[in-house]
Amino acid sequence: MKIEKNKVVAVNYALRTEENGPIVEQTKDDRLLEFLFGRGMMLQKFEDNLNGKSEGDKVSFHLTPEEGYGEYNKDIIVDIPRRVFEVDGVLNEKICFVGNHIPMQDNKGNHMIGKILEISADSVKMDFNHDMAGKDLYFEVEVKSIREATEEEIEHGHVHHDGHCCHGEGGCHHHDHEEGEHHCCHGKDHKHEDGEHHCCHGEDHDHEDGEHHCCHDKDHDHEDGEHHCCHKNDK
Repeated sequence: MKIEKNKVVAVNYALRTEENGPIVEQTKDDRLLEFLFGRGMMLQKFEDNLNGKSEGDKVSFHLTPEEGYGEYNKDIIVDIPRRVFEVDGVLNEKICFVGNHIPMQDNKGNHMIGKILEISADSVKMDFNHDMAGKDLYFEVEVKSIREATEEEIEHGHVHHDGHCCHGEGGCHHHDHEEGEHHCCHGKDHKHEDGEHHCCHGEDHDHEDGEHHCCHDKDHDHEDGEHHCCHKNDK
């Protein structure tokens, strides 16, 4: 069986941001990247390099910043009122700390991930660039398995595990997102315009070291409006 549209593909990959440089992100045999091929979940050039491959095939390829997450954009580093991250007037330190990636939402329902850079008395500085913005991506990928997608998976546009539908961008993965969760295959086109940001507090997101697999493609057009952090309040 070969990789083509609507096949469920599981791969192992290692990612470098310099040719022959250190690995900055990788999967493991027990935590593969699994996705529905040809449905816009992955970076287009990532899929292009896997198209037609078979189980056991290995491929190495380079993506430029333009083919990956675009150039680094200083305009989407924003100061958000500290009160957005407060619960009953107290800063929610469980999620609001320097280096943490927090899911945000604006008043139009658009989603994005922001990284906290600084916390001051009045505001929280967040960077909405993808962690790999402005970087070259050097992938080494091994195709571990390919299978037919179910009718339900094709209808929903993402992979189901053990018969369960995981409602999430990029589908479900058999990994607990620990090291490097801005996995370099997911999304890039975040157009953050002016607007208030809101924190959607939530324990559903255990974002350890980031959470966007660097292969997935998430095309969020963030327009004007308030932004909320997508975590539930710890109450």
